[in-house]
Amino acid sequence: MFTSIPSPDPDWRYLEIPLTWFHDIGLSFFPASFQIHAYALFILAGIVIACWLTGYRLSQRGADGWLVIDVGLWAVLLGIVGARAFHVITHPDDYFGPGIDPLEMLRIWNGGIAIFGALFGGAIGIWLGCRITGLRFSAFADALAPGLLIAQAVGRIGNYFNHELFGAPTTLPWGLQIEAANAAFPIGLPADTLFHPTFLYEVIWNLLGAALILYLDRRRHLQWGKSIALYLIWYGAGRSVWETIRVDPSEVFFGIRTNVWMAFAAIAIGLIIWIVQSRQHKGLEPSPFAADREPGAERVSSDFYSNEDLVTTQTETRRTSAEQPAGTR
Repeated sequence: MFTSIPSPDPDWRYLEIPLTWFHDIGLSFFPASFQIHAYALFILAGIVIACWLTGYRLSQRGADGWLVIDVGLWAVLLGIVGARAFHVITHPDDYFGPGIDPLEMLRIWNGGIAIFGALFGGAIGIWLGCRITGLRFSAFADALAPGLLIAQAVGRIGNYFNHELFGAPTTLPWGLQIEAANAAFPIGLPADTLFHPTFLYEVIWNLLGAALILYLDRRRHLQWGKSIALYLIWYGAGRSVWETIRVDPSEVFFGIRTNVWMAFAAIAIGLIIWIVQSRQHKGLEPSPFAADREPGAERVSSDFYSNEDLVTTQTETRRTSAEQPAGTR
């Protein structure tokens, strides 16, 4: 009978690779071992999945799918910087104060990243990458939206292996076992207390959101930033709930955790994008490329390109082709 989610084996948290052979050949400046953390592997797996799906969706729009690498490098790099910066800013007591090494804020390998900071830094990276490649920012963001939710779902599995970011005590049958020796284990609770597996809630929520975006995009063609708007609304709504039941320390403003405020902000931004873009753009995007940046083709520069324009253009092209002599086609 299923009674609870077992606590992860501590040996699964990371894989330690010995590097003593470097010392044997005189390279003593190398560390004695190298650790590959399970959390990092899940984050990398999520990035790979997101890149693949984004590239596929870009190719469906007529762009070279490999452009995702050119944009993704900027997004990942600045996303990591933003994730670390946001964590440091929202957990100042861990990095500033008497006896604390200020360089600790740079040691990201000791843990401490924040998704909302990654979103902010990643958005800047995408903007830079799109400027370089000529892709339309909204087109790339829309292509990324479902893959981003899947990547976040995969990355959350790493929280399980790290024994972290669990929720309040629960008696539900899927409660999570956490060892009482864990530094995050609430003081005063019995050792057999079960906790809400908030990572699992977010995994399920994000996968459902990715499926919803893919379905609606197939039926309604969510363009002009509407897919990423739906992502912000969906993720913000879920995160505002999961965050309120987590027991890990966080900065609080007006009685509400920082990340709950950020979730509210994500919902608001998503709604604004959806409303504004729906009013300004009634048809489909003319191209995944920005005006005058599409390679090897004459461009339609109007941002109000519609389905009727597409039908008219295709009809005129067929009529012109039919009127030409066979030898000139």
